[in-house]
This record gives sequence, structure tokens and C-alpha cells, in this order.
Amino acid sequence: MPITTSSRALVDQAMAEIRTYTVTDVLPRLGDANTQLVDIRDVRELADGTVVGAFHAPRGMLEFWVDPASPYYKPIFGDEGKEYILFCGAGWRSALTAKTLQDMGMNNVAHIAGGYTEWVRQGGPTETLEAQKARRAAAKS
Repeated sequence: MPITTSSRALVDQAMAEIRTYTVTDVLPRLGDANTQLVDIRDVRELADGTVVGAFHAPRGMLEFWVDPASPYYKPIFGDEGKEYILFCGAGWRSALTAKTLQDMGMNNVAHIAGGYTEWVRQGGPTETLEAQKARRAAAKS
């Protein structure tokens, strides 16, 4: 069966319907209580680190984690006062994901153009997964 819509066309369609931020737009929002960065990359991609303060929500589970009716729901996604800013490796998966979450009814979602690659290129702060886990554990105690 031939593909009738390319993956690039899907990304382009999503980009036309979602909010996109640059790294420069997001940097001043780090640590803002009304902003939650969400790393949707595969766990294997986290070996290179992640954005400081990002919450890891793998692309394959995100729709279930944001849905309060799902047995996999994560309360971190229940704050309507927050804006959830997604990122992936290059900005394509996060664009598709932001569009899907909007289709589910989330209006407080956006993504970062260029993803983690662009974040690193522009010198955005990163941390290892181990450092992130240690910081979160310290915050809980």
C-alpha cells in the first residue's frame, strides 16, 4: 500500500496548527512555575542529557499520561495553569505530539523548534539523567 501523505507533510500540517517557540523564547522561562518542559525522546536518547528541569515522557506513552481517564495518567499533566513545552531531538516528533495533544483538548501545549539539538547548539543548560534524578530526589526530601 503506497504512502499517500509523507511524514514531512504531517509535520508541516502540525506546525501550521501549533505554537512553536525558539530556544531564545524558552530560556527565560526555565524555572518558571507556570512552565513545564517535556522531553518526549526515547529513553536511549537521554544518554546525551536533557534540558535542566525537563520531565521525561516518552512519545509512545504521552497520550496515555495526559488523559485523566487512562490508568497510566500522570498528575504532572493535570495543571491547566501550566504551559507544557515539548521537545524531541529535532522538533518533528514534538510538533506531531503537540498537535495530537491539542486534538485531545490540551490548549496549553507548545514545542521547541529544532528540539534538543538546537537547545544544545544555542548553549541551553543541560543535565545528565543521573543529575536530574538526584536533583528531584533532593527536592522531595
